[in-house]
Amino acid sequence: MSVTGSSRTSRLLIGVWAVGAVICVALMYLLPGGETIPFHLVWIGLSLIYGFTVWRPGAMLMTLAAVSLSSGYVFFHHAELGEIGWEEATEVPLMSMLFGAMVWHVYRRQQALAQVARLAAAERRGAEQRQLFVRFASHELRTPITVARGYVEMVGGTVGPAGREDLAIVIEELDKLARISQRLITLMQVDDPYERQIRDLDAELVRIVRRWEPTAPRAWTVRSAVGPVPVNAERLESALDCLLENAVKFTGPGDRIEVTGSTRPGAWVIEVADSGVGVTGEQAEALTSGSMRLTRTTTGSGLGLAIARAVVEAWGGGLTVTGAPGAGTTVSLWIPETSVDATGGLPLSVTRMTT
Repeated sequence: MSVTGSSRTSRLLIGVWAVGAVICVALMYLLPGGETIPFHLVWIGLSLIYGFTVWRPGAMLMTLAAVSLSSGYVFFHHAELGEIGWEEATEVPLMSMLFGAMVWHVYRRQQALAQVARLAAAERRGAEQRQLFVRFASHELRTPITVARGYVEMVGGTVGPAGREDLAIVIEELDKLARISQRLITLMQVDDPYERQIRDLDAELVRIVRRWEPTAPRAWTVRSAVGPVPVNAERLESALDCLLENAVKFTGPGDRIEVTGSTRPGAWVIEVADSGVGVTGEQAEALTSGSMRLTRTTTGSGLGLAIARAVVEAWGGGLTVTGAPGAGTTVSLWIPETSVDATGGLPLSVTRMTT
């Protein structure tokens, strides 16, 4: 008898069943008229063994034939002697067919599970290859982008005003390509293991917004009274940079960009609000659910919200978008006060700073 996998446990189970089956068949022969109980014990034991071990088709057919023939001989022998009715002998082919149907369905289920496993493995390999391609492509793009930008700036001193305007557009597009490349790298690294530490969120928000103030003539405001929270400063900065870049992109000089940190029951929240072009209710709902790319202009790549959402979801939180056309947009990041660390450690509790 051959079964896939030669573990000692499997052999032991099959051996125990085989001994029990021989004893039950012997009892069937020795107890005319009392064959029913040992007969069914043989088949019940076979069903259980088949469920605990994986059989080769040939071994299963041979075992099924041996059980059917041995128990069938006993039934027919006792029927010939007149000790039981011939109709009782029909239990043997019926039980054999029932068990065969079960084996067939189990086999088909195993084949389906194997196919699902193969498809999942192929999908996983495809995802890994796509991530590797994006990571390598983004990394390899940074050097030529930097070199090209340097040459454009060098050429800018040798051309007239019209030429410098054209070169400014080239530099702007190179910068845009560099940002997209960096965002792709960031998005690929979001699921990598990292640690969170207790940091003063109020100070972190002030630091991040202060970096952006010289980049765009906006009415910048930052207000926060959250205090110490468990965060990874680098990931938090990446998420907010994406949101602030979108806010700058969809506002003009003099528009308002406000970053607010606050607490709610069981969570702390960061809101990035602007007074720019805004979004419709349908767009806000789609952006919140992640089913829509950020297409408020033709230059939007959609990576900003994806990165911010991935960061806060890794902390057990979420992202919501609200707004109205012409009245600006507000993106809210909420994170539970007690959430599991990204490295799989114990929950980190927030000690809120009173102000």
